[in-house]
Amino acid sequence: MFLKTGFFFEQWFMDKHTTLADIKNWIAQFVAERDWNQYHQPKNLAMSISIEAAELMELFQWHHIETPAEVKADAEQMARIREELADVLAYCLSMANQLDIDIATALHQKIEKNARKYPVHQEIDWYNEVKT
Repeated sequence: MFLKTGFFFEQWFMDKHTTLADIKNWIAQFVAERDWNQYHQPKNLAMSISIEAAELMELFQWHHIETPAEVKADAEQMARIREELADVLAYCLSMANQLDIDIATALHQKIEKNARKYPVHQEIDWYNEVKT
């Protein structure tokens, strides 16, 4: 399943054609086929998420703050960013699989919480939270 290539095949592996459930299932299958569930304990997965996030941050270390357009213009850098971001997501989804977390529900609940914390049209002082 994972080694198939070609334009038609790859077109289906795009956000507009792929559900979160599909991706979680791919991750679960990939892990199960390699008998990695024994290593995918919550602590190990949390550490792996942090390690991979640090590798993503490292791509921007010592660079001036770049706009999205500047970053996207560098094809080599974008390839590395995609790879590290995929690593972070894979470990996040592995943790969700291991702990039976519904990502859509968790994300919706977090956005709702943030919407209450940061209402629209309020001035935000990023150092001292929302000004009232």
